[in-house]
Amino acid sequence: MLYLFPSFLLFSVFVFYPMMKTVYLSFFLTDYEGFPSLFVGLENYAYIFQSESFRKSIIATFIFVLITVPFGVLLALFLALLANEKLKGIGFFRTIFASNMGMSVAASSVIWLFLFHPSIGAFNQFLATFHLPQVEWLLDPSWAIISVSITTIWMNTGFAFLIILGGLQNIDEYLYENANIEGAGYWYQLKRITLPMLSPTMFFIITVSLINAFQTFGQVDILTQGGPAESTNLIVYSIYREAFINYQFGPASAQSVVLFLCILVVTILQFKFGEKKVHYQ
Repeated sequence: MLYLFPSFLLFSVFVFYPMMKTVYLSFFLTDYEGFPSLFVGLENYAYIFQSESFRKSIIATFIFVLITVPFGVLLALFLALLANEKLKGIGFFRTIFASNMGMSVAASSVIWLFLFHPSIGAFNQFLATFHLPQVEWLLDPSWAIISVSITTIWMNTGFAFLIILGGLQNIDEYLYENANIEGAGYWYQLKRITLPMLSPTMFFIITVSLINAFQTFGQVDILTQGGPAESTNLIVYSIYREAFINYQFGPASAQSVVLFLCILVVTILQFKFGEKKVHYQ
């Protein structure tokens, strides 16, 4: 207990207390300093679910999660399979694939902000080379959520790649040796050995990716500020805007509780259905 006490103290101060205070504030109207002024019960929850802005943020968040998690995990898996090959100089590519982990969200978002620029951005310059129509990447509601998703996939690939690569290198070589003796090809080994033995790692990566996707904030704040037409107003940015721009801490706390419940439900479903497909050696 003495060894656990420092961690328990830190979690109490920075996790448990803020969480309980958020739940408490969700039942109150507050002043501009965030102090509760009037108990309103569930009215904050009724207010946010009647708000068109909040409903849009929920839809945008789930669209964002459905884009970033599958494509991000598949891209990281593809790169990890390439980097796991025993080729000369492969260490250089492993370093390149994982290098974006050393960049902050702010720095990465600024780089992508220039890439998406409508007139001087590299993407539109590339389209102009082939005389294709220009795209308002961050100004068109149809493209903005895709643009933010592409940025997020690039930011998260390094971490997922490194974890999956570690999982690949922990698979016992004798399994592949036996498969080679039996004459099994690459694709058969991938399907019958690599993916089943990698399933604990993939389960971890998918779970973490889902949680991180629901909590995305930095790139939205820098790239689009929730626009255009609230197409990228993800729920965490909606909470930030409600609390620290509109000073409506009660509704913001209610949104935070809803976000917590969404993440909790998704995580429980992931453990209930996803863990059944996990194979351990």
